[in-house]
Amino acid sequence: MFKKLLIPFILLTPIAGHAEKASVNKWSGEAELGYLKTSGNTDTESLHAKGKLVNERKRWKHTATLEVTDKSDNGVTTASRWYLTGKSDYKIDDLSYLFGTVSYENDDFSGYDYQITEVVGYGYHAIKKEDLKLDLEAGVGARQSKLSSTGTSNSEGMITGAANLEWVISKTSTFTQLLSVEAGEDNTISRSVTALKMQIVGNLSAKLSHSIKNSSDVPVGTEKTDTQSVVTLVYNF
Repeated sequence: MFKKLLIPFILLTPIAGHAEKASVNKWSGEAELGYLKTSGNTDTESLHAKGKLVNERKRWKHTATLEVTDKSDNGVTTASRWYLTGKSDYKIDDLSYLFGTVSYENDDFSGYDYQITEVVGYGYHAIKKEDLKLDLEAGVGARQSKLSSTGTSNSEGMITGAANLEWVISKTSTFTQLLSVEAGEDNTISRSVTALKMQIVGNLSAKLSHSIKNSSDVPVGTEKTDTQSVVTLVYNF
């Protein structure tokens, strides 16, 4: 499992070989893991793992993330999802930036073999304080999908919008809210991720998160809305 997690994460990690010689070259990241096992009348296992790596330079910021969810009930897999993203931001000034994002999603129960998106756009730091940040983004891009049932592939153009809020409530707790919309020619996908992270000791924290994904058009037999609530331990480095 961990070898499978590591390989795509390395592939997604942005290469820091830019011609610009930056005076700043800062690396940071976090590893997140939640696991639950029950036995007796029912035998279930749930795994949620997420890794994030960030490289900041004078004008560039690169972010790579990998998220994996796997659930089974009495030995039968009931949910299996991989979600990988790579994002690069280029700083125009203190408040404005350009960005490019590539994402790959493989959800065995979504009705798709995969969904890939590529987006370029403009971002603005609407609020930029020590304890409160709000980033707004708008972009254009494309989405490629492959149906599991027929093997049919589809490509469509889309426009996107996102709002990312971070509120440092205290020295030990942080609230985040991400809202995003990908409006395509055939399908509109909206996401909401709400999270509260609370420091336990040092670099170790506990995190409560709730995510919602809604698709306007889905394959037959597939629900339009997926929700997930997770409790995890997070290690920052």
